[in-house]
Amino acid sequence: MADYGFLDILNQQLDKNFSYDSEMNWDKRNFAVEVSFLLEAENPDGLALTDADGVESEENVLYEDAVLFYNPVKSKFEPEDYLAAIPYPPQGLSEEFLAYFVNFLQETADKGLDALMDFLADEEAEAFSLDFDREAFEAGRAKLNEAKFYKYPRY
Repeated sequence: MADYGFLDILNQQLDKNFSYDSEMNWDKRNFAVEVSFLLEAENPDGLALTDADGVESEENVLYEDAVLFYNPVKSKFEPEDYLAAIPYPPQGLSEEFLAYFVNFLQETADKGLDALMDFLADEEAEAFSLDFDREAFEAGRAKLNEAKFYKYPRY
């Protein structure tokens, strides 16, 4: 059986502690792992909404966003394409950090879904965006007692 390093732990944490539809994509060539997730909200009034690509729809709203784990030396990406981009150090990521990350992402998605529903209910609102509170994330991360680290997987 292959050892997928921190991907295994991250996948277990997402399965156990993240309530939204999510997907993990491993970009081996770019030494990166993308965790994408989907928020879904009803559009009961059938408001015509235009997405970031300029597509207009009156259907229920599906909002997808992603977080990227990347190698600070080898990975190439556009930061604005992601809700957050988190570098992984050479020793990898700890189980404690990955559990913390998934819990923080759950809270972020919960707040985002609330904000999305508020946006749909407010006729005067012009835009919706999800916020990853980097300062709060780093403050929580600093309090972690990390023990066992899992490296980026080899293939």
